[in-house]
Amino acid sequence: MPQRCTWAPLDDPVYLAYHDVEWGVPVHDETRLFEMLTLEGAQAGLSWRTILLKREGYRSAFSGFDPTAVARFSSRRVEQVLQDPRIVRNRLKVESTVANARAIVALWRAGSSLDELLWSFVDGSPIRNRWRALDQLPAETAESRAMSKELKRLDFRFVGPTVCYSLMQACGLVNDHLVSCFRYREVQM
Repeated sequence: MPQRCTWAPLDDPVYLAYHDVEWGVPVHDETRLFEMLTLEGAQAGLSWRTILLKREGYRSAFSGFDPTAVARFSSRRVEQVLQDPRIVRNRLKVESTVANARAIVALWRAGSSLDELLWSFVDGSPIRNRWRALDQLPAETAESRAMSKELKRLDFRFVGPTVCYSLMQACGLVNDHLVSCFRYREVQM
């Protein structure tokens, strides 16, 4: 059995699949970045497992995380989404997803992208940390604070420094696998 980060319980296939396949892998796809931004914001105050179990519901409710489609959501559509038991039915979180889609579309119209913006905070390359224990991992960093400030300036919501750092971890802007974890080396390649 390969050694993993201790946050991924061996008896939980949901966490194991996420840890072993996705977490920490560099992402440059706009749709996937929007998905992870949404899910990280939705997770605030909840367990990540809860969000992973609702992920397909989110994909369905939010048009496969197509920013252009979500940016066009009307207030009536938001009300419909708020009735969907497959997602976390928190008005602020749902409305933030629509606002974030609109902010992404605004970035595109300005000739930029979410990918370009997010990766600018790490100079285009993942930060490779060398943590030996989970208690060494920070909740936020100077980069996540700067990212949060800029995203808020661009009218993104639910993008505090902790959410931004979780997004950075999930999308491979930082490698926060423990050095003892088999994925540590794999995501660096």
